Order: sequence, then C-alpha cells, then structure tokens
Amino acid sequence: MEWLVLACLDRDDHSTGNLFLHYILLFMNAIDWIALFGTLILIVVYGAWKTRGTHNMHGYLLGSKSLPWWTVCISIMATQASAVTFLSTTGQAYEDGMRFLQFYFGLPLAMIILSVTAVPLYHKLKVFTAYEYLETRFDLKTRTLAAFFFLMLRGLSVGITLYAPSLILSTILGWNINLTTVFIGLLVMMYTVGGGTKAVSITQKYQLAFIMSGMILAGMIAFWNLPEGISFVDTFKVAGEMGKLNMINFSFNLSDRYNIWSGLIGGLFLFLSYFGADQSQVGRYISGSSITESRLGLIFNGLLKIPMQFIVLYIGILIFVFYQFHQAPLIHNTSLREKAMKTEASVELKQLEVSYQTVFDQRKEAAGQLVKAIQDGNESDISNSKKTLKGIQQAEGELRSQTKAVIKKSLPDANTQDKDYVFINYVMTYLPHGLIGLLLAVVFSAAMSSMASELNALASTSVVDIYKRSIRPDEEDRHYVTASRWLTVTWAVFAMLFASLANQAENLIQFVNIIGSLFYGTILGIFLSAFYIKYLKSTAVFWSAIVAEMLILYLYFYTDVAFLLYNIVGCAAVVVLAPVIQFIQNKNRPANLS
Repeated sequence: MEWLVLACLDRDDHSTGNLFLHYILLFMNAIDWIALFGTLILIVVYGAWKTRGTHNMHGYLLGSKSLPWWTVCISIMATQASAVTFLSTTGQAYEDGMRFLQFYFGLPLAMIILSVTAVPLYHKLKVFTAYEYLETRFDLKTRTLAAFFFLMLRGLSVGITLYAPSLILSTILGWNINLTTVFIGLLVMMYTVGGGTKAVSITQKYQLAFIMSGMILAGMIAFWNLPEGISFVDTFKVAGEMGKLNMINFSFNLSDRYNIWSGLIGGLFLFLSYFGADQSQVGRYISGSSITESRLGLIFNGLLKIPMQFIVLYIGILIFVFYQFHQAPLIHNTSLREKAMKTEASVELKQLEVSYQTVFDQRKEAAGQLVKAIQDGNESDISNSKKTLKGIQQAEGELRSQTKAVIKKSLPDANTQDKDYVFINYVMTYLPHGLIGLLLAVVFSAAMSSMASELNALASTSVVDIYKRSIRPDEEDRHYVTASRWLTVTWAVFAMLFASLANQAENLIQFVNIIGSLFYGTILGIFLSAFYIKYLKSTAVFWSAIVAEMLILYLYFYTDVAFLLYNIVGCAAVVVLAPVIQFIQNKNRPANLS
C-alpha cells in the first residue's frame, strides 16, 4: 500500500496524483466492504440453504439428533465464544498477561462430570430442553420456575451479546449504533428462524474456523512486522521477561480472581451450571446422534477450549510485543480521542502526546536492548533492560491515566476503559485492506454465532417448557415449529431493543456477569438437588428456589456483596433450605405427599 501512496505523491501533476490516490483508496476500502459483507452473507445463505425444509419439532429443535461429535464440540465452543471473548481476551492479555487462562482449568473436570451424569439422563428421557427433566424429577411448577429463570437470564444476556460488538464496530466505523445492532440481529434471525438448531450448529462450524483463522492471521502479521532478527521464540522470552507469561499462580488468595485454585474450584461450579443447566449449551450437546457423540463433544470441548484460549491470549501478547517497537495510541479508543480533540481539552491532549512520543522512543530503544541481551544470553543486561522498561512502562501508565482523566473531564459521559479496543484498533491501523474487512467479519461472525445459539435456546425453552406444556398442549408439530420461528423473531427483537438500553451500563463485561449471577446460582441449586439429593420432593425445592432468588435480589439491591458471590449464595441457599423445608413437610404432612 505504501508504494502506491508514494507513487501518487511523486507525480508531477499533484492534483491528478491526489485524485489517483483517492480512487485507489476508494478501491481498497471497497475490498474491505466486499470481504465483510460477502463473508457474512455467505454464512447466512449457506446455513439457511442447508437446513431448508425443516417442519417438525425433532428436526427444528434437536437437529433430528443427527450431529456428529465434532459438530457438537465446535457448536459448544462457538456458543461460548462471543465477539466480546475475542475482543476482550486479547485486550486482557495485552494489559494483564496470560493469567486469565487459569479461569478455564475447571472446565475439563466439569465436562467429565456432566458426561457421566447429565448426558445419559437427557438422552434417556429424550428431552428437548434441560427443564423437561425437572418435571420428570419434580413437577410442572418446578420445571416452569427454572425455565422462567433461564428466560430472564438469557433474554437479557442476548441483548448484551448483540450490543457489545455493535458498540465497538459502530465506534470504529463511524456507524450509528442502532444500525450495527439491527444489522447483526437481522442476519442472525434469518438463518436461525429458517433452520433452527441444525442451522445454528452447521454455520457455527465454519464461523469458528473462520474466526480462529482470522485471529491467527492477525497475530502472524504482528510477528512479521517486528524488527528483523526477532524470532518467534524471542517473542516468548520478551513477553516472559516483561511479566506477561504469568499462566499459573499457585498462591491461595481469595481476593485474586485468577489463580489455579479459583480456576479449578470456582470454574468447576460455574461450568457445571453453564453446561448442565443453561439451555443455550444443553441444546448443543443433546443434538448429538447418540450418548457417545454428545459425550465426545463435551469432552473435546474441555480439552480444546484451553489451547484455544491460549492462542487468543497469545495473540494479545504478540500485539503487546509489536507495540514495543511500533507506537501504540495513547488511548486505544481513538474515536473517543477524536471527540475530545474537538473540545477545550485538545491543547492538553497534544502536550500529553508529545510527552508520550518521548517515552515511546525510550521504550523502543530499551526493548531493542532487551532483545539483544536475551539473544546474547547476558543476564546482567537482561536485568538492567527490564528495570529500564519497568520505569518506562510506569511513566507511560501515568500518561495514559492523565489522558483518560482529561478526556473524562471534557466528556463526562465517556467510558475511558479502552482495553476492548486494543485488538480492533490494531486491525484497523496495521492490517492491509481486504484483511481489515475479513477481521471485521470475524467480529461480526463471533457475535452472530453466540447470539444464534442463545436465540435458539430461548425459542426452544419458550415453546417446549411454557407454550406447549401450559398454553397450547395438543397442537401438531408444524404448529409448534411455526411458534418456535415466531418466538425466535420475538426474542431477536427484544435483544435489539434491550441492546439500545445497554449503553447505560458502566461496563459491559461486568453487566453480563451481573445478569448471569442473579440467576445461575439458583438454577444450579435446583439441578444439583434433582441430580444428587434423591429424597427431596418438588415443593421443598420450589420454595427454596423462590427464597434463594429473593435473597439474591436483596443482596443485589440493598447490599454491597460482590456479585460473583451470588452464584455460591444462590446455589447453597437452595441446597441447604430444601432439606429443611422437606423436614418441616414430613413432620406436618403424610409421608407420601410432596
């Protein structure tokens, strides 16, 4: 691209040259648009075409139970991996290193437990949703209550799944936020309404492969643009010396979110709840063609998810190393910087940027010295370079904090947290045209993949557990398939509307976690009672769940208890209160009554 620009500027006729450059840039930008929209439309058309003609509930909601284990596995992984995952994870690694990887250490153990307990049970009962099992184990009111909690949880979360990438892409591209929200929502709606579960799973195979290929390509470009002589092994060594390869922490600290103990123990309970009781995941693996296929899908998800997260995190590390030699923006949300530059803060911001340029020049030199010391194996020089870089990073951090404070002062409503913009800003700044369009398509695809599973789960639960069971129980299959399609549309519209309110949230990731924590603990408590406490009856579990949820809502509205603790409190409340209520029942009622 650079040679084209120089060729234009070197022409004698500068006006003609600039016009020539203008048309070239328009052409290159057109390649991005073609790559973006071509990729997304191809995914939608393929998913709709491959699953056309699905007219019965077994085919629409369970994919005719025909999916092999690798499709189940990829569908599970793709459901987990929303656009926020790829944007935030790379930014997390850029700022905090690899320690987030420990969060997933409990996943393989959770997959084994669910493969032994939940999978054969769901297959044996031939359920469409996880909550059908609760009626078999307890009664209708307990099933309906759990389904209602799920609909509240996932119905709100799908709005955030849609809004987060819409916000970032609208900021980067300069689009109206409502346009990107409706665009993604309509694309997902088209093939999810048409093909149901099978359409979701089939498209997710290609979406995840496309997403990971695009992410890896972005990381490779960062590596290729490092100074000559820096090997791939050197990037590991530089990252390690700068404290970014902090993958395992054995210290037991309750205030530390990411250590091996929080990953193994806290992660285990979180993933048991998510994969065992959340229909957006249960719907993925009960579509397997057999118990073995579903089990293999879960097990391989547990085995492959950690390497996948390692790759995504390390791409963030590569971008960090890249920015040791190329100047990063003072704030990665460059659109916010442009807005601030139009206010009275512009003079102060320009002064900060001049200081930042000086700091970058020092950092670039010190980073080069660190690489040379590593390659020479000179421990003394390595130690000295690390100390120098640490001081430079501290100075840089202070400049970034001052910049954010200045922007916040001039734009009081602005959110200056910018780590979610690290990856997308790198893509927009350093990748060639064409690849920019493909990487933007990666972000859209990740959002579509996760949202499609959530919409499908919401429609399945609404129809099977509420509409078919309690409102219109005696209709033909075609009627329920039609109802599922209309409910998919309804939930998609709800997601778009709720997404328009999401900009009131202080932090999107935190907002998603709060919504989940309000319901996950109670739902997990209901399922643990069903699976493992065989003497419990329906009424005891039902009322313990009601009390547990009231307790969680009280903690949320009237206390400062950390929201991550709601999962433990909700689950423990159900499991502890249900036996107490059962005991009281047994004392006051005949033993054969629940």
